[in-house]
Amino acid sequence: MLKLHNTLSKQKELFKPIEPGKVKIYVCGMTVYDLCHVGHARVMVVFDVVTRYLRASGYDVTYIRNITDIDDKIIKRAAENGETIQTLTERYIKEMHADADALGVLRPDREPRATEAMQPMLDMIQTLIDKGLAYVAENGDVYYDVSEFSGYGKLSGRQVDDLRAGERIAVNEAKTDPLDFVLWKAAKPEEPAWESPWGPGRPGWHIECSAMSAECLGHHFDIHGGGQDLQFPHHENEIAQSEGAHGCQSVNYWMHNGFVRIDDEKMSKSLGNFFTVREVLAKYPAEAVRYFILMSHYRSPLNYAEDQLEQAKTALTRFYHSLRDITPETVNWQDDLEFAPRFREAMDDDFNTALALSVLADVRQALNKTREENDDQKSAYLAGLLLAFGGVLGLFQQSAEVFLTGGQQDETGKIEQLIADRNAARAAKDWGRADQVRDELTAMGIVLEDSAGKTSWRKI
Repeated sequence: MLKLHNTLSKQKELFKPIEPGKVKIYVCGMTVYDLCHVGHARVMVVFDVVTRYLRASGYDVTYIRNITDIDDKIIKRAAENGETIQTLTERYIKEMHADADALGVLRPDREPRATEAMQPMLDMIQTLIDKGLAYVAENGDVYYDVSEFSGYGKLSGRQVDDLRAGERIAVNEAKTDPLDFVLWKAAKPEEPAWESPWGPGRPGWHIECSAMSAECLGHHFDIHGGGQDLQFPHHENEIAQSEGAHGCQSVNYWMHNGFVRIDDEKMSKSLGNFFTVREVLAKYPAEAVRYFILMSHYRSPLNYAEDQLEQAKTALTRFYHSLRDITPETVNWQDDLEFAPRFREAMDDDFNTALALSVLADVRQALNKTREENDDQKSAYLAGLLLAFGGVLGLFQQSAEVFLTGGQQDETGKIEQLIADRNAARAAKDWGRADQVRDELTAMGIVLEDSAGKTSWRKI
């Protein structure tokens, strides 16, 4: 039985969907003004695996991940670039999809955009005003009145009085309480604006997720996910908005993945240790990056380091080497009696991918043994089982040959010819020439593997 850690209760809970057999998930997506960074990659991969496992477990999953395509950072970046907001956001949406596709992340069922959800946001804001939970300030902004929502702080565990003690209202601040947050921003010169009952303006950041999740999934749904950095204030404010507007619990399970650290320091542009997905993919295979992310439990801090990525690449290479030159059997992993119970136990324990990978490593070892014993039938089964487990985790989605050779089709002919030259030199006992060819291949980043009278190769 699946148990997951609920940030709201601060403990693992048995997962019970609102509607039997169906799961509704909303995850906060990207603000599209720049390339995705490693933190974004973790969010995408983590909830891709959550969705894959739920579907593999028989659930009908509706997965929503929004796109924030209007906010202060987007407006600023577009102005700096001298381009329209739409041009900027469309470009980075395409780049986001390219990174996600490279990492093997399946597209969500819907990707609602903030700019396309104005009416639901306006309707929710009006409902909050009508219920006395929001007010229109003198400057035209609309604020949520935190003092009117008794449950504020229940997600983050923060006390309202403590939060208020650490804040102050600026002299020109229009809100009545330092904790009140903006729902609607009155229009400023040279900024995009939409019509509203309170005058032209644009939505605050928090309201978009409350409105879009309700629009796509209803007022009450199963799982809301995102990075740990969103727990407060974004998700805390979502709860206040959604539950205040609808008068019911909005989400049953809140899931948050841990921070990404760079060489054991917090990832930050100011520290100069900020990496985009694109930069990482220039140095490492995308699947190795995905494997690296899954090596840690999603709630744990993820330490991005070169040696960690090298370990992931090496481990993934071992898997593909074991799968090479095998025609796998089609296997339903649920039917397996030896390894599947352990895999299921790991994933049912709050999606423990690190433990699940250890099960896959045991399958690989068993596969290597059957290959040594020339048990083709058993090898085909274990290879199929490995691929089936991999499908749940989004791994082993390409052929072993393509992964190991780096997809260097243009170089393949030259490499094969050099291997043939080396084999001919070895046959003629011209060891000097054989070593010379090997060195040439090594310089090209090619590793040779001699086994059972056959020479295979792979990219370093």
